[in-house]
Amino acid sequence: MNLKSHQYNRRHALRIGASGLLAGLTLPRLLEMQATASTGNEPRARSCIFIFQEGGPSTIDMWDMKPDAPVEIRGPYRPIQTNVPGIMVGEHLARSARLADKYTILRSHSHNDNGHTTGYHYLMTGYRPNFADGTNSRIPVNELYPSVGSIVSRELGPRNNMPPYINVPHPMVAGGPGFYGAEHAPFVIESDPVQPDFEVRDLLPDERMSRPRQARRQRALAELESSLEPTGQAATMSTYYRMARDLIASPAARRAFDLRSESEALRAAYGHTTVGQCSLLARRLVEAGCRFIGVDHAGWDTHFNCFPSLERDLIPQADQAFSALVTDLHDRGMLDTTLVVMMGEMGRTPRVNAQAGRDHWSQAQSVLLAGGGIRPGRVIGATDRTASFPTSDPVSIADLLRTIFHLMGIDSDRTYHTPLGRPVPIVSGGRVVRELF
Repeated sequence: MNLKSHQYNRRHALRIGASGLLAGLTLPRLLEMQATASTGNEPRARSCIFIFQEGGPSTIDMWDMKPDAPVEIRGPYRPIQTNVPGIMVGEHLARSARLADKYTILRSHSHNDNGHTTGYHYLMTGYRPNFADGTNSRIPVNELYPSVGSIVSRELGPRNNMPPYINVPHPMVAGGPGFYGAEHAPFVIESDPVQPDFEVRDLLPDERMSRPRQARRQRALAELESSLEPTGQAATMSTYYRMARDLIASPAARRAFDLRSESEALRAAYGHTTVGQCSLLARRLVEAGCRFIGVDHAGWDTHFNCFPSLERDLIPQADQAFSALVTDLHDRGMLDTTLVVMMGEMGRTPRVNAQAGRDHWSQAQSVLLAGGGIRPGRVIGATDRTASFPTSDPVSIADLLRTIFHLMGIDSDRTYHTPLGRPVPIVSGGRVVRELF
């Protein structure tokens, strides 16, 4: 029997393994078959780095230029040629232009939620929020939807004693675990790695307490928890304490967070900016075993006088961080197994407003994807002459999430029930965007 050509479901695989009918079926091979059976494909991406441009990047000035449109549409920037014939990007993306053969531009991502909080939640969870006033106030905590990072955490679990899901440099607004619970919440750095004194405080043991005393306290806490079986908030805090103890005890985790071990030349290549050093840290976390790293890059809500900030700060910082990350992963042989995604919750209006800025526009934006099974050096989808709406290959939020999970070997149709018994599939609807492969 040819194992590679035969499709097994999980029950069949377990039955074969238990009965010993196939000689040489080892436990690692059995687990591999189980993972493959969930989606019908070998996972291409072992990890994902998600650079989130919070506020909504002006992709009409970056990745989807319209040089033939009127000036109030096209803006002041000119397109430049990339190293892939026929693919043009904005003039302030010179670094990314030189490696367009290593990523793909998806120009037809579209949805219809122009709110920051609601759009962010929709993008990160795949579900429209039921917010009364832009907050979570009307939804019980145990009924909130899990974010993409928490889904990856639950489906793939930890590796090498590293947290499976990490946010840097602070919590992502809609990046929580929802009804999955604290076990799948992100480990949040809460410190900016661009600072010279950067360190992850949660990894430092209390120097006022001896090791024997720490061990006694941990044993006492474990005994107390086993006798009381904590529930509710106590159970949540118990989960956090356990995760923190595991990290403090892990030399690999401490090494992963130590940016000082990188050469100054490499740190400079990423850029001495928050998004640059966070991207470098994300690469180190992937090496250490983390599954999903959310890098939150704020400041893209450019309603007023947007072009000076775009050309001086926002675009160059993102350009340098993204290009350095993709190059670094490629040089280390990690790009094929690491999916890199860069996007925001929306794009910006095609027409420049009266304040020389661009407003919210979710109906069309570009997404950058590299590695992890993505076929590089291409453009997928197109928008009309003003970058207002997709004209080919429209991609929804559900489509994009389903594609990310497919690349990571996760079955998007798997359904979990909330504490109130409501069934919630990982992704509701959508299709895998196979054009990206």
